[in-house]
Amino acid sequence: MKKLLPELKKSFVTALWFVFLTFPILVIKVNTVRNTILWRWANMIAVFVMTMIFSWVWRRLLEKRARGERLVDLSRVLPRNLLDVDIKTVFAQKKVSRPALVVLLVLAVLFPFIAGMYQTNIVTTALMYVILGLGLNIVIGLGGLLQLGYAAFYAVGAYTYGILNTRFGLNFWIALPLGAVLAMLFGILLGFPVLRLKGDYLAIVTLGFAEICRIVLENWNDFSSGPSGINKIARPPLFGIKLTVPQSVIYLYFITLALVVLTVFVVRRLENSRLGRAWEAMREDSVASEAMGVNLTITKLSAFALGAFWAGLVGVLFAAKTTFINPASFTLMESILVLCIIVLGGMGSTAGVIIGALIIILLPEYLRAFTQYRMLLYGSILILMMVFRPGGIIPKVRKSYVFKADGKIEGAGHE
Repeated sequence: MKKLLPELKKSFVTALWFVFLTFPILVIKVNTVRNTILWRWANMIAVFVMTMIFSWVWRRLLEKRARGERLVDLSRVLPRNLLDVDIKTVFAQKKVSRPALVVLLVLAVLFPFIAGMYQTNIVTTALMYVILGLGLNIVIGLGGLLQLGYAAFYAVGAYTYGILNTRFGLNFWIALPLGAVLAMLFGILLGFPVLRLKGDYLAIVTLGFAEICRIVLENWNDFSSGPSGINKIARPPLFGIKLTVPQSVIYLYFITLALVVLTVFVVRRLENSRLGRAWEAMREDSVASEAMGVNLTITKLSAFALGAFWAGLVGVLFAAKTTFINPASFTLMESILVLCIIVLGGMGSTAGVIIGALIIILLPEYLRAFTQYRMLLYGSILILMMVFRPGGIIPKVRKSYVFKADGKIEGAGHE
C-alpha cells in the first residue's frame, strides 16, 4: 500500500497536467455561426481517467522491463507446456512452414471473392507497401544505409507509366519493367555522390534528392503537368478484354499479390547470397568488411539500385491503381511511412516487414470507427512497440555456427 500511493500520486499529477494542456482542444468547442461556446466536461473527465490509468500501467510496464520480467505473464491463463513451445523453432520446420504457407496463399487467393471491393482495395494498397518495405529493407535493414528519399524512386515509376501511357499509349506490362529499370538507374545516380557518406549526412542528402525530384515534378509543367498531375491513366489490360471497375480491382489485387510473392522470393535469395552477406558485413562494420575484401562501391550501389527497383515497380502499380498521379502523392511522409514499416516490423527481417506493412496500412483503416481517436490509438501502439520491443515485431535472427568435437558444423540462430 505504501508503494501504491506514490505511484497513484504520480499518475494523478500526470493526468492533471495532460487535461490542463488539452483543455482548449477537448473541452471548449466554439460555434462560429451562432457565436456560442459548448463546454464538453464529459470529455475532460474521460480523458483524466484514461490518462491516469494509462500512466499507472505505463510505469508498471517500465518497472517490469527494468527487472527483466515478462511484460505480460500468460502462465495463469495458458498451460505450461504450451508456453514452453518456441514458435520460431516450430515454424522453422519445413513440415509446419510449408503447409502454413499453402494455407496462407489459398486464403489470399480467395480473399477478393469473399470480401468486397473496398476491402480488396485496402489490402491491395497494403500489399504495395509490403513491396516498398522489402525494397527499402535492402538499403536500410541489410545495407545499413539510412535513406529518407525513397519516395523519389516511387515517383519515378509512377510518372514513367503515367507519361508513357497517356502520351505514347504504352501498355502497363511494357511500362512495368521500364519504370522499375528507370528507378534503378536513378538509384545508381543517387548512389555515386553519397558513396563516402553515412548516418545523418546520408539521410539529409537522400532527403534533398527526394525534394528536388518533387519540386521538379511540380514546376516542369510541359513534362509532368505540374501540380495538376496526370489523369486518365489506363488500368492493366487482360488480353484485350474490357474489365469493369470491380473486375479491375480484383485483377490488380492478383498482380500485386504475385509481385509480393516474387519480391519475397528474390529478397530471400539475395539475403542468403554472397551479395547479401556483403551488405550485412558493410552494415556491421564498413572498415572491417572492406579490409576483408568487400568492394564497398559495388555493394552500396547495388543496395541503392535494387531498393530503387522495387520502388519503381510499385510506382507503376500505384499509377495503374489510382489512374491519377500528382507530386502530392510522393512527399517526405511517404518515405517516413515506409521507414516506420521497417522499424516496426524489424530491420532486416522479411517476415517482420510484411507484418509491419500490414499493421501500419490496415490499422488506420480499421480504426475509422473511433474517428477522432483513431490516430491517437495508432500513435500509442507505435510508441508502445518502440519502447518495449525496439527490435521490432520479428527481430532479425543472425545465423551462427557451432563447431562440434567430431568436426561437423551445425547451423543455429540467435537474435
